[in-house]
Amino acid sequence: MIQTGIAIIGSGFGGIGMAIRLQQAGFNDLVLLEKESDVGGCWRDNTYPGAACDVPSHLYSFSFEPKFDWSRKFAPQREIHGYIRHCAEKYGLLPKIRFNTEVTGARFDEARALWIISTAGGETIEARTLISACGQLNRPAYPRLKGLESFRGETFHSARWNHQVNLKGKRVAVVGTGASAIQFVPELVKEVSALTLFQRSAPYVIPKPDRGYTRVEQALYARLPRLQELSRTGMYWQHESRALAFGPLKQLMKVFEYDFHRHLNASVKDTTLRQKLTPDYPLGCKRILISNEYYEALAKPNVEVVNDGIDAVTETGIRTKDGREHPVDAIIFGTGFQATDFLAPMKISGRGGQDLNAAWKDGAEAYLGISVNGFPNLFILYGPNTNLGHNSILFMLESQFDYIGQCLKAMSVRNLATMEVKGTVQGKYNRWVQDQIKRTVWEDGCTSWYKNAAGKNTNNWPGFTLVYKQRTHSLNLGDYELVGEGQVKRVA
Repeated sequence: MIQTGIAIIGSGFGGIGMAIRLQQAGFNDLVLLEKESDVGGCWRDNTYPGAACDVPSHLYSFSFEPKFDWSRKFAPQREIHGYIRHCAEKYGLLPKIRFNTEVTGARFDEARALWIISTAGGETIEARTLISACGQLNRPAYPRLKGLESFRGETFHSARWNHQVNLKGKRVAVVGTGASAIQFVPELVKEVSALTLFQRSAPYVIPKPDRGYTRVEQALYARLPRLQELSRTGMYWQHESRALAFGPLKQLMKVFEYDFHRHLNASVKDTTLRQKLTPDYPLGCKRILISNEYYEALAKPNVEVVNDGIDAVTETGIRTKDGREHPVDAIIFGTGFQATDFLAPMKISGRGGQDLNAAWKDGAEAYLGISVNGFPNLFILYGPNTNLGHNSILFMLESQFDYIGQCLKAMSVRNLATMEVKGTVQGKYNRWVQDQIKRTVWEDGCTSWYKNAAGKNTNNWPGFTLVYKQRTHSLNLGDYELVGEGQVKRVA
């Protein structure tokens, strides 16, 4: 039996950043529960060739822990993973992380006002506060393909890349054209004999303004930190302004549409291929991708783009709905993540035994993406409707760190046993969120990983990050039902 004041599930950017900020605020009785043997979250897991960030590195790092020697404007996976590890080491978190500890469930004990956490290894952890830092992009999504079990070759997901498989000179099928695929496809093309890309819908891909930082620039940033602050601020406002194009001023998307067509036309000369690579939905409705190599890679003679739907996987390849057989030696899935299944597959039971999955049967929702009615002392990082399409998620995370810190401070100062967001507050907030989403480009007629099966957008924040920061800046205790230590009846 392990007892702690605060239990944090996950050790990616969310878990590590939250733990650092809590320690700085004087909350040292905490433990991080990590199912793998290292920190890093999705930046530990996604080791596919070409893996890198699509947010500038100066923005994709904590404001309280700047890194001055980023190698590139858009950092590669290994460097980002190293940065997260550096943060965990510098702030003394490693002794507080229980590695190889997968949380299977948690239930709230109302009589004791504690979360009882269960692990795959049979351990039990008791915590006054439970913080989920699992993120939205941690469980790979696999397509259901008829006959997949009969395939004789290798198969794996890009988020679980099998580096033991030698693909040199092989015929490789890639299923999916999302943010990961556009990074690893150009790398694969260099070594495989043939690559067949099975595309359900073409993404919008615009140029990536990437370059390496020189040693002189790195030295200047280290010697004059204010320079990097100015760089970070400039990048922030450049990205923040794009929120207008996703919402009230959709006509601004014409600028990105021009970039897309210019990039595609310059990279792909074949008109038939260009037609295949031109999306049939409004720009911004799905995630806009950035790459300087993707279209050039697809124009190579050893690459074929297939738009016909997959009928079945055979022993030696993939058969499309037009009856054509595509022989391949390996299949790689670039099919994204189960992004709308927040906290799954963990079973979370709140007050009265209420199951979180049941509470979210019509789509996940939480007050500020953080607190859920019926689940006292539970806080979620990168929760429902806090994902971004235009700026750095770390800005959102840091706002959440501050807000949760205020909650825990209030509980400590007021000697509270529990705090639970009121149902009326959560309902009003989420009606506002969904009303704002209706005015965005995400509702312009396409399906995406932003939405659940019923078509509800449970992932994205519909506006400026500054609005979110303002809404999370000050805790309003009136939004919560508060129970003092020793109280039996809840009071408002």
